[in-house]
Amino acid sequence: MSKVLLEDCGSFARIRLDNNLSNAIDTETVSELNAAIKQVRREFQGLVLTGGDEFFSTGFDLPSLLALKRTEMADFLAGFDQVTLDIFSVPLPTVCAMTGHAIGAGNALALTCDFRFAAKGKKLIGLDEVKMGLPVPYLADLILRKLVGDREASAILYHGELMTMSRAHQIGVVDEILPQEAVEERAIEKISDMLSRPLSGFGAIKDNRTESTAMRFKINQEAKRRIFLDGWFNESNRELLLEAAQKSPDGASRKLDGAVPRSQKTIHAQNVHSACETRHHESVLGFFRK
Repeated sequence: MSKVLLEDCGSFARIRLDNNLSNAIDTETVSELNAAIKQVRREFQGLVLTGGDEFFSTGFDLPSLLALKRTEMADFLAGFDQVTLDIFSVPLPTVCAMTGHAIGAGNALALTCDFRFAAKGKKLIGLDEVKMGLPVPYLADLILRKLVGDREASAILYHGELMTMSRAHQIGVVDEILPQEAVEERAIEKISDMLSRPLSGFGAIKDNRTESTAMRFKINQEAKRRIFLDGWFNESNRELLLEAAQKSPDGASRKLDGAVPRSQKTIHAQNVHSACETRHHESVLGFFRK
């Protein structure tokens, strides 16, 4: 079953993460995202990125990724980096609709979009990698520092604490907070408004915003991945990661998957912009193999 759904909404596409309850990011998710982003660039003029009502994404799928060898994990990281760079630099308007929690690499994925809308209430967002001895994905670090300033970003990254969406809105990580049922509707309204203007002008302006960050990322990405891998395979950090994997919602989601009807899990997807046509992207595991 596909873990990424591409929904044809006419002039724009909606990409929905659909990997069980937690939407944890594994090799198949990255591969399918890679294919979906390429299709968006070829066939559409804008993108809405969303996930589930409980979790936008919990970040990396620790149970499956901890089983990878170093070379396999390196390939996974390269794939994830490419997906985030592609979304960040695509010359089209992009909006992230977060109706659920966005943690770690899930937060990193959200940061690549031009705008972020989130649900009111107890939903959390944050980059908690430092608590497991890891650096934050490099592109997310660069984007966050530009977005909220070095001082605020350092406070977030150094401590790794999660924050409410309201706090994220106050400091500029999130653009708007709304009732959960209104988040995707607002994202669609925003992308539709952006598409009412000529895209040639938008693309050039977006390039002015992203080019210095993208260039710095491209220059340093391989060295930064090696640092991440060193941390990932560090013996002490490994114990922290294994402990986190045991508590991960991903494990719970696998147990609950058969008990939670798909119609309940995707109720908002059915109610918001039902004219969108869903397309499935099959996993391409060879994308990560040398």
